[in-house]
Amino acid sequence: MGRLIAVVLFIAVMVPAGLLARGWARATDRRVVAGGGVELVPPSEEGAAVLARQARHGRRVRQLGFGLGLVAVVASVVLFAEASVFLWLPALVVGLLLGVLLAEATRPRPRWALSSPARRPRRGDQVSPWLLWSARGAVVGELAAAALLWRADSLDGGVATVALVVPAAAWLLAEVALLRVLVRPLAAEGADVPVDEALRTWTAHLVTAAVSVVALLPLGALLLLAGVDLGDRVTDGVDLLPVALVAGGFSTITAGLAVAGFLLTWLKPVRHTAPALAG
Repeated sequence: MGRLIAVVLFIAVMVPAGLLARGWARATDRRVVAGGGVELVPPSEEGAAVLARQARHGRRVRQLGFGLGLVAVVASVVLFAEASVFLWLPALVVGLLLGVLLAEATRPRPRWALSSPARRPRRGDQVSPWLLWSARGAVVGELAAAALLWRADSLDGGVATVALVVPAAAWLLAEVALLRVLVRPLAAEGADVPVDEALRTWTAHLVTAAVSVVALLPLGALLLLAGVDLGDRVTDGVDLLPVALVAGGFSTITAGLAVAGFLLTWLKPVRHTAPALAG
């Protein structure tokens, strides 16, 4: 009976990962609609220049993030020697994700005419509140888990510091980017409106996905660590807490990998080639 309960609990804890993946799959429709709007209406000369400038900015800052990841790899080799081989891939991934967030938080302001009086979009027009609040919840959960494990002496001080600082910094960059696209007035009526909407949609989803991955993957690792530590205890009867923690760890890591897959589809910049109905 105890094994059956553990299996049912394991399956139940995996459900949130499936729901999150489903939410990101639906976000694909937003990308199609936003990109299609840009293709349908040829942007103005300034709008086309904005698209090119935004694409160049994103590439440059993401390359900077990759450089930061390489610096982190070198630092891990200096600090941990042979043991650092397990940290190379996480360091590179964190550097790339921080590059994505920094690029979106520092996007140059478009120079086209703004609406007068100023009109601003609603948050729900840019990204699903479910995806946004799940990302914020993941960050809060990761910070809480890291703090609790550090307090219980289950985490080394250096590891705990990284687990606290990196997600917090990523969250800050994401909120800055989200605030910028929310408070900036919409473009004036004309061909640049679809471009403006697409750029906002891209930024909102990019930062939401990036901060989700930064939080979910380490949170999953921390839950697995906590579950293994509790599983070593000797208790009377069936102790479901270690099972729940291990299942939650696998579910969280699965969710993080799924969001990372959707993030890759958003990295391609907004482009205009030719009107979709041309010819």
